[in-house]
Amino acid sequence: MGKDSVRLVANNKKAYHDYFIIEKYEAGIALHGTEVKAIRMGQVSVKESYIRIEKGEALIYGMHISPYEKGNLFNRDPIRVRKLLLHRSEINKIVGKLQEQGFTLIPLTVYLKGNLVKLEIGLAKGKKLYDKRESIAKRDLQREAERDFKVRNLK
Repeated sequence: MGKDSVRLVANNKKAYHDYFIIEKYEAGIALHGTEVKAIRMGQVSVKESYIRIEKGEALIYGMHISPYEKGNLFNRDPIRVRKLLLHRSEINKIVGKLQEQGFTLIPLTVYLKGNLVKLEIGLAKGKKLYDKRESIAKRDLQREAERDFKVRNLK
């Protein structure tokens, strides 16, 4: 694996359904050795997790990293709170946006960039029910158009 290669490990598909993603940030995660090995094996989930900023630090809650099978006593709690590694200026910018009404921070993807574990976080605004229906209708129209295009090209 090269220095610039990127490999997706976990994705939060529900985030794109439930939120409008306004901005995206790349953050590192403070992990212990066996957690990194478990992530490399793909044993991570960010579906129910969320991010808070407390005392000038970004923390991720509810991110589940399964215990590494060969890690025995070195394994940590699978859902412990982990610190996100962001620049101070990015954290200040995010805090300013979060104070506006309806904004929240959510994890989008976990990926390996070279040999580092990175987390893509999104500054998001919640969708209402009618927004969700609208995005589902758009997706169905797009799928239908692609299907028609494919059928026309086969003839």
